[in-house]
Amino acid sequence: MDEYYMGLALEEARKAKNLGEAPIGAVLVKNGEILARGFNLREKDQQATAHAEILVIQQGNRVLDSWRLTDTVLYVTMEPCAMCGGAMIQSRISRLVFGAYDPKGGVCGSAFNLFEQEGFNHKVQVTGGVLEESCGKILKEFFQELRESKKKEKTQRISTEKNE
Repeated sequence: MDEYYMGLALEEARKAKNLGEAPIGAVLVKNGEILARGFNLREKDQQATAHAEILVIQQGNRVLDSWRLTDTVLYVTMEPCAMCGGAMIQSRISRLVFGAYDPKGGVCGSAFNLFEQEGFNHKVQVTGGVLEESCGKILKEFFQELRESKKKEKTQRISTEKNE
């Protein structure tokens, strides 16, 4: 079942990529019912907190009319950052399932493990690496394309400056 919902999160990630956003998608599920789905909108909205996880948590809060998301599972295509991990703890999400690991900022063991820190009043159960190859591939391709695009822009700018 995890692969099915992660596949839906990948669909959301593709939507983000088509908008020029980092291709990260998320789906929130409770008892087999999809409560919310979404993707990164940081560039479009120019909001630092417009991560897929945060947007989906907010949708879930509205659907359930509660800040508590107990008995829910959040599927996200990339290992969450500290902000998103904190939001999962605060919203009482029961389980997190993610795809690709993020060695630079992931808080499920890559950069550090937020969910194993002592003292929090809620524990989120974590499963990582679900459809890892597919989730990692879309991210890798996006950032390669972004770097190539920036190189082209720089080359064109230098060429234009030389011709002036």
